[in-house]
Amino acid sequence: MVVYSFFIFDRHAECIYQRQWYPRPGTAAGGASKDLHPSDGALSNGLTKDSHKSGSTDTRLVFGAVFSLRNMVRKLGGEDDKYGPQIQIRAPQQAAGEEGEKMSFVCYRTGQYKLHYYETPTNLKFVMMTDTKANNMRLALHQIYVNLYVEYVVKNPLSPAEHPGGVGVYNELFEESLEQFVTRVLS
Repeated sequence: MVVYSFFIFDRHAECIYQRQWYPRPGTAAGGASKDLHPSDGALSNGLTKDSHKSGSTDTRLVFGAVFSLRNMVRKLGGEDDKYGPQIQIRAPQQAAGEEGEKMSFVCYRTGQYKLHYYETPTNLKFVMMTDTKANNMRLALHQIYVNLYVEYVVKNPLSPAEHPGGVGVYNELFEESLEQFVTRVLS
């Protein structure tokens, strides 16, 4: 399985973290690693300096697609799908350890990539783009939230509780742990 990119959006629709490992098929880079470096104007969280204020096109498109699909699923799904932060498109099923949690939109697939989605009770949105052969990554996104984001970002007294204006997550332990999780666990 190949992980192309990972995004975290806050409750204000701002991208607070972005990491790309490989570009999606059909992009200009054609399969080479697309890590951003400080010499290219990139910050430690993968966002470029300009993207903090204006937001990159990719992050806006990803959030727009997720937001639109989530709202469509909630409207078509009836009253049951309006409550609870979790959403899914596939057949109703409960994730391990989350009894009674309603899910309506978990992922969608195109011919080129598969987008996986997890929304936390605090309305943080975790989005991962993988190759089309990947299984459902909802549990992996939940693990990233609980074991990495909460441990290294939320519990860090130096990390802000809110990320106003798209100011991203700056935490080396989170970034290193995410890199290890993706390369060791998901590979």
